[in-house]
Amino acid sequence: MNIAITILLGIVGFIALLLIIALFLKKEHYVKREIVINAPTQKVFDFLKLLKNQDKFNKWAKTDPNRKWEYKGTDGTVGFIIAWNGNKNAGEGEKEIMNLIEGKRIETQIRFVKPMSMTADVIMETKALSDNQTKVSLMNSGTMKYPMNLFIPMAENKFPKDMDDSLATLKNILESDNEQ
Repeated sequence: MNIAITILLGIVGFIALLLIIALFLKKEHYVKREIVINAPTQKVFDFLKLLKNQDKFNKWAKTDPNRKWEYKGTDGTVGFIIAWNGNKNAGEGEKEIMNLIEGKRIETQIRFVKPMSMTADVIMETKALSDNQTKVSLMNSGTMKYPMNLFIPMAENKFPKDMDDSLATLKNILESDNEQ
């Protein structure tokens, strides 16, 4: 009986410690990654503004090849929504184009339902470096309420690699397309 009580008190103490730590952690996350793509800026922008193209390069969009997709509106325009429902890795949610600055910036909002309720802003910017070279910046930011903010340090450690993988795939797609 004493062992069970000790284990239970240990678990309760650990949970209490996590909740106390969460009180002092930040509630906002922000990650920015960049890549240079050897393709004209307009071509890169035209590809990026179509959310349906995201499943071709976005690592997170590719986590469940059997996920169900739903589309609302006209892709590449403000108000277009792409919604999904997939396995435990893909979860459930939707992404909406909130603002477009033609040739320069795509502002989207991603709203997760599962595995946890969360909203984040995802922004992609394009900048011409030359006639055939474009810098793409990918930014992910959002707020996680207490006590879910415990996951921010893990997210900020994982997001950069996943974002770099997505951008490398994007680069490969657009540069391979240039060679044809």
